[in-house]
Amino acid sequence: MSSYQNLTVDVSERIATIAVNRPDKLNALNAQTIEELGRAVDEVIERKDVGGVIVTGTGEKAFVAGADIRELSQMGPVDGVDVSRAGQRVFRRIELSRKPFVAAVNGFALGGGCELALACHLRIASSRAKFGLPEVKLGIIPGYGGTLRLPRIVGKGRALELMLTGEMIDAEEAHRIGLANRVCEPERLTEEARGLLSTILGNGPVAIGLAIECATRGMEMSVDDGLGLESNLFGLLAATDDMREGMTAFLEKRKADFHGV
Repeated sequence: MSSYQNLTVDVSERIATIAVNRPDKLNALNAQTIEELGRAVDEVIERKDVGGVIVTGTGEKAFVAGADIRELSQMGPVDGVDVSRAGQRVFRRIELSRKPFVAAVNGFALGGGCELALACHLRIASSRAKFGLPEVKLGIIPGYGGTLRLPRIVGKGRALELMLTGEMIDAEEAHRIGLANRVCEPERLTEEARGLLSTILGNGPVAIGLAIECATRGMEMSVDDGLGLESNLFGLLAATDDMREGMTAFLEKRKADFHGV
């Protein structure tokens, strides 16, 4: 396993946990943290003993409270493009992973932190969590994919309200508008995230991966192209041993034993 200065990475029972570990900076994303996050994401995606991933922040106050403003304040136009694209590459890698990523949002998820949560496939929020894209208050816009992902998740009107006002919303409101999948008490956040992933990982791993791919790619296509993708992936799954096992187990009234092939 690689060594990290601003992250911790732990693997247990097929679940990897990546935690941004800069609690004194409210886990803000500086260039080094983005680079380390990219390496950690690549590592857990490639590892055979990892089926799913939890992304969270260290400490009780913040998931990720945003980008490192001191660092951003020094950028020029060309630097700004590079900063944006570096984060976009990492977050896109998360979004396109066939392994499910769950954001366990334990506190402030603002700016780049909210965008990190948006890049994950599912989001579980502590009742203390706060979400927001306050970039306009700094004279910029979200640069790690938030302007695309938030409208796709909550709708254009609600997304624009959050982006144009820069206001924060609490966990209950995030759940109401579909930004958070679930809300739980802070002390249950890890248990809830692991429980959700454990349920998911009890299903066919090839099917899980292709369902993620179909939903993600399909939202970027026309309906007809998306339906074509769905049919092709549906047919591909018919060639897998997991499909035979899953259907045989159902007919035999037993638990399926999937092997990912």
